[in-house]
Amino acid sequence: MKHISFEGLRKNVSRLIMGSDFFEPENFEEVCRVLDSYVAIGGNTIDTAYHYGAGKSERAIGMWLEARKNRGEINLLLKGAHPNKDGPRVHKAAIREELLISLDRVQTERTELYALHRDDPNQQVGAILEALNEHLEEGRIGVIGASNWSSARLAEANQYAADHGLKGFSFSSPNLCLAKAMEPFWPGCVSTDEDMLAWHERSQLPILSWSALGRGFFSGRYTPEDRSNADLVRIFYNDANWERYRRAEELGVKRGVSTTQIALAYVLNQSFLTGAIIGPRNDAELKSCLAATELELTREEIRWLDLRTE
Repeated sequence: MKHISFEGLRKNVSRLIMGSDFFEPENFEEVCRVLDSYVAIGGNTIDTAYHYGAGKSERAIGMWLEARKNRGEINLLLKGAHPNKDGPRVHKAAIREELLISLDRVQTERTELYALHRDDPNQQVGAILEALNEHLEEGRIGVIGASNWSSARLAEANQYAADHGLKGFSFSSPNLCLAKAMEPFWPGCVSTDEDMLAWHERSQLPILSWSALGRGFFSGRYTPEDRSNADLVRIFYNDANWERYRRAEELGVKRGVSTTQIALAYVLNQSFLTGAIIGPRNDAELKSCLAATELELTREEIRWLDLRTE
């Protein structure tokens, strides 16, 4: 499997990152099956968050790491500072509290990657970066990133880091997908648009995308007439996205691969480094994702899939 290298990490990060929002101790046998299969195809990075399942995801991953005795072979991508019932949590005290709890749940002393799960524009980027850099210096975090931050805030943060001798964000984690979201998946979520893609092309900041396959939009299970999935209808159902689907299907036939594989290859063939957080629950889906990492799309094909050319 192809990898991304980050300064500050001993192990490169596999471009397919295993999502874990359905992990919990109660389905530990499935967790083991999924993670064992993922590692078997060369994957080495697991995404989780303080917020997932009220900690169940992190605890299940910790159980698997303990059972397999393979912590040294696995990168963890932990996320924190998601808002709760009392509001935003992107501040020094909350970051520290949630990071320490997450590390305890996963039964480790350090996470290779750590991302803020949301932004709070009312907080100064300087204070946020200074808080994160304390954990970098103390060895709890390898590299830092931001999930669901705008490119303007990312640029402001990394400029502050450069000006003040701090480590800035090494990656961003918005939704990057061939299908373009018409509205946020959940409150505070950010999906890439043309301006954000252009900024990443200029800055070359890597994206580790969540919901890279549009939560099943490209699976073939849905049609414009099938409106049974209210969330997919709300987020993706418009003429432009169905045209993107049609073009992915057409290119898939030409290449002898599935529509889903073309959609994933779109994410992995940008002009800057990208990874995809995936959530396959069976070997067939996992192997399909792996095959997509080997597909090379030209710049012309990327632009055509994205409706930039006829």
